[in-house]
Amino acid sequence: MPLSPEEEEAIRREFETSRKSGHQSQQQSNGINQFQVNEYSSIKHVLGVVSGKGGVGKSLVTGILAVELSRAGYKVGILDGDITGPSIPKMFGVSDYRARAVHEMIIPARTEAGVKIMSTNLVLENETDPVVWRGPLLGNALQQFYEETLWDEIDYLLVDMPPGTGDVALTVFQSLPIEGVVIVSSPQDLVQMVVGKAVNMAAMMNIPVVGLVENMAYFECPDCGKRHELFGPSRAAETCATYGIDMLGQLPINPKLAEACDRGAIEQELPEGLLHDAVAIIEGHDAK
Repeated sequence: MPLSPEEEEAIRREFETSRKSGHQSQQQSNGINQFQVNEYSSIKHVLGVVSGKGGVGKSLVTGILAVELSRAGYKVGILDGDITGPSIPKMFGVSDYRARAVHEMIIPARTEAGVKIMSTNLVLENETDPVVWRGPLLGNALQQFYEETLWDEIDYLLVDMPPGTGDVALTVFQSLPIEGVVIVSSPQDLVQMVVGKAVNMAAMMNIPVVGLVENMAYFECPDCGKRHELFGPSRAAETCATYGIDMLGQLPINPKLAEACDRGAIEQELPEGLLHDAVAIIEGHDAK
């Protein structure tokens, strides 16, 4: 569904303000003030994982995609752009790691399978400390995480973006070389409208949508194997058709996977091929 004229105008005003302050969009030919990766790192592809609202499982999808891409043989990194609500370190079991600097470069956390992670929680004294920063500080943190982290060689850097279309999301879209976005939704009717906001924002920034992942699509009974759509019938196919985007996959409500994430064991216990089709579509998108 399209944005209202008021919402579209508000985003345009924010975009123009950012441009005037020197934060150029990646589509500007001169590239002024676009974040630049450091000379010690090489990042081939940058993908954003977005949602129009919170609570739909964006970080979970980021984690699953990272594991799937890693299992497919790619070198993967995650930039946790959800500055005020980071959950990626806990999911991968690196919550106890604290980022350190070596020769002015930040050393990211490295998971058991080699996924590199940079997140706010890795620079806080305690992971439960609140992040009460205003917009400019959030943008500065993102810039440091991208430019000053020793990523080394990365095939895919996944950016777990904050929910919605606010200040930090605009900074990511305008300042990082995002090649495409994966949108995460859930089955409720309202979410089709929310997906529309994410699709339209990506279009305004001239960033292609790789596709849609529907989370919490169903629950499979462990006794009889029957699928139950707890939030009503899926609207994913209809939503994808409405906006002309690819369907990347549906994720079930899986208490065992949720428990594994809480224990930091997503790499070890993620079922094989959960978003296999998404990896194939991402590969095809990057080959274009």
